[in-house]
Amino acid sequence: MKATFNGTVIAESDRTVVVEGNHYFPADGVHMEFLTANGESSVCPWKGRAEYYDVAVGDQVARGAAWSYPAPSKAASEIAGHYAFWRGVTVSD
Repeated sequence: MKATFNGTVIAESDRTVVVEGNHYFPADGVHMEFLTANGESSVCPWKGRAEYYDVAVGDQVARGAAWSYPAPSKAASEIAGHYAFWRGVTVSD
């Protein structure tokens, strides 16, 4: 799987974990130089607290287009250390 933004691959892995239709990429497949923590978070009743990241490539920025669960609940432990994308980031195989 690949996550692409503004013509650039920002994440790639053959070991994504699919939860609720979203591909979660392991951290070693994410080009972290394109992600910046933006201080936003949300809480999922069963996964726990998500932290959001802005994705920037060139002069294009997608605010909150990536998220992760740094300390997910036991039920979602398989996505610990993984990142998912939306809001203008294309995920494809």
